[in-house]
Amino acid sequence: MAGGHHDLVIVGGGINGCGIARDAAGRGLTVYLCEMGDLAGATSSASTKLIHGGLRYLEYFEFRLVRAALVEREVLLSTAPHIIWPLRFILPHHRGLRPWLVIRLGLFLYDHLGGRRILPPTRSIDLRADPAGRGLKSIYRRAFEYSDCWVEDARLVVLNARDAADRGAQISTRTKCIAAHREGGIWRLTMKDERNGAHFEMTARCLINAAGPWVSQVISEVAKLQLPSRVRLVKGSHIVLDRVFDHDRAYIFQNTDGRICFAIPFERDFTLIGTTDEDYEGDPSGAAITSDETDYLLTSVSEYLERPVTRDMIRWSYSGVRPLYDDGASRAQETTRDYVFNLDSPAGEAPLLSIFGGKITTYRRLAEQALEKLSDRFPTMTAPWTRDAKLPGGDIPVTDFDAWASRTARRYPFLDPALMARLCRAYGSQVDILLSGVTSAADLGRDFGAGLSARELDYLAKYEWAETAEDILWRRSKLGLRVGPSAHAAIQGYLDDLQHKPLLSSTGGRSP
Repeated sequence: MAGGHHDLVIVGGGINGCGIARDAAGRGLTVYLCEMGDLAGATSSASTKLIHGGLRYLEYFEFRLVRAALVEREVLLSTAPHIIWPLRFILPHHRGLRPWLVIRLGLFLYDHLGGRRILPPTRSIDLRADPAGRGLKSIYRRAFEYSDCWVEDARLVVLNARDAADRGAQISTRTKCIAAHREGGIWRLTMKDERNGAHFEMTARCLINAAGPWVSQVISEVAKLQLPSRVRLVKGSHIVLDRVFDHDRAYIFQNTDGRICFAIPFERDFTLIGTTDEDYEGDPSGAAITSDETDYLLTSVSEYLERPVTRDMIRWSYSGVRPLYDDGASRAQETTRDYVFNLDSPAGEAPLLSIFGGKITTYRRLAEQALEKLSDRFPTMTAPWTRDAKLPGGDIPVTDFDAWASRTARRYPFLDPALMARLCRAYGSQVDILLSGVTSAADLGRDFGAGLSARELDYLAKYEWAETAEDILWRRSKLGLRVGPSAHAAIQGYLDDLQHKPLLSSTGGRSP
């Protein structure tokens, strides 16, 4: 059980909270982060899983946001090339959609706004000759192909938390901040351990509210403050289908209502389709896809495909609530994706910094700017450092991952090649820690299905705060697509047993 005094207490274990925790710990601040559920348990694991500039934001003249995101795109690719990799997107065109020259201009800006160095540029393609045209309706004859990146979103969050912990931060999952009040220059905070209901107190010089969809509740119900809270909750839903096309490029489809829809290769055998944009009211933890949203996604994609996609092809769906800054836009999809800080810092009292909005792509820069806001409170804080710093497992080649993975797999010839490929992608160079001492497949212990072994469960519980089967099957991996209910129950039973061993702690065990 944690307690004591800290420079920063951060409420929220999504990408913004964990990014700030990592940056701050690396600058010499004492940091405590609490998350009422699992890391990336809400919005940060419910994204379209892209590191991108946001091509469509150019239509709303969000040039500054797009430029910042494009710059960060290659920064993050270099930081974690095991969980982030280049992805080419096909944008089919036909009359009645955005004019060809307008799209070409937008993609020219997209190529040049952010100082692209690693990713290949846009090109025009003939869909009648290119493999990307197979499976599309014959009316689509030409298209653009451009670059963005894929990200394992929940793993990005976890790796930020892991790096923060390695630098001295305390990370407490299943721990909820239930009360906060100022006592002069400090915050006095009451925490609740959601596992057993136990309460404990701590103090902090600054409170950072990175609670995502719950940002307003932290202000009004936890801190009991009457502050402006311009948050607009927007739900985005996705569906995962059996694989729809047989190449490794993604599609971005323009819909007749002016919105766009992605169809992206997913976990080798599936296709991810999304997203929707709908205003949302109620508890964000209860967000779920509606029948209308499902129909919208299926219809949008079927407009382009020669063979329509249908409900019986759906294998999984998920929804997340984005806490966007309410800029007064009339439609949810037009609301800015930029982030906004609200700093409440009365003279002589401890500050509260609340964060509204933001994108996974710009989380690192958001963390830097959040700490800039607090620089007068922490004059001994060292300089920004995360731009060139690798995340755990990321110290591998940026542009030749496959060759690195092949070399790594040769050190474990007794393991299944498909398993090694997955482990290299998930853990990067940390795979050697996971497999330390393994000299045969039997050393991995029990196989719970789809290659998920007892050895991997031990690693995830010890180093990555995993406590439930859900944490592992749907956030730290997507193996939930490949194993059934019996495996789910067996995994949970194994993890429950681990929780009673002295090896583990609520802050994530010992560091590698």
